[in-house]
Amino acid sequence: MISFARVIFPVLVLGSLGLLFGMLLAFASIKFYVETDKRMFMIRTILPGANCGGCGFPGCDGYADGIVSAGAKTNLCAAGGADLASGIAKIMGVESEISAPMRAFLKCKGSPDASKKIAVYEGIDDCRSAAILPGGSPKACPFGCIGFGTCVKVCIFGAISMIDGLAAVDPGKCVGCGACVSACPKSVLALSPKTSNVQVLCNSNWKGPDVKRVCSAGCIGCGLCAKNCQAGAITVERNIALIDGSKCTNCGACLAKCPAKCIGYLIPIPEAVRESA
Repeated sequence: MISFARVIFPVLVLGSLGLLFGMLLAFASIKFYVETDKRMFMIRTILPGANCGGCGFPGCDGYADGIVSAGAKTNLCAAGGADLASGIAKIMGVESEISAPMRAFLKCKGSPDASKKIAVYEGIDDCRSAAILPGGSPKACPFGCIGFGTCVKVCIFGAISMIDGLAAVDPGKCVGCGACVSACPKSVLALSPKTSNVQVLCNSNWKGPDVKRVCSAGCIGCGLCAKNCQAGAITVERNIALIDGSKCTNCGACLAKCPAKCIGYLIPIPEAVRESA
């Protein structure tokens, strides 16, 4: 039979050690307590909680900490917009920083009809996986949308869907967070000011003949759009036309002159409205 002393002694020892360690932890929590800046909690309360990462920080908690501890800008949350930026600035006691609302768009018109596939891809259904294979894409054009929908998966706002093998951005849902831009291995998604409705829908920097060989809807770098842009919003760099959204007046003159028809409206405008403009 086990004696009472042999049972109670270990219990008393363990209980005493537990009490001692508990007291030490309580003392340490008081001695080394670091008071959290209440502004961090206030900012986190008004952030949308999307945790999209578009601000460049790991979620809304990370952004709140970045603002208070590292002096991050108050207008980096695209999901919250100008009103949120103003609220954060008020909490921080600084002037509100104004930034133009943005939206994502696809720089590609290389549908299956325009840009044929030259390889059969059998692997993980992810653009980033396909992009590391020889050739960089199963399509003839190595610069275009691969079409496996990685951008759809990372968009927590449901603003992107796959239509005819290409990523289609819903301008009504897109908040311009840039998560899709960061995830796209081909950099074929970009951000443009919401005030700009005209963009070049091509990502290739090959010369004209090479572009036409792999895609019938690609920019050939002819420069006619730039020559006919009265606002000076278009330049041709590395064989591709680029539109400065901050200068573009959405007049549509470049669309009419583009022989490749690779410039388009991000939000379609009815033909009758265009003709009356």
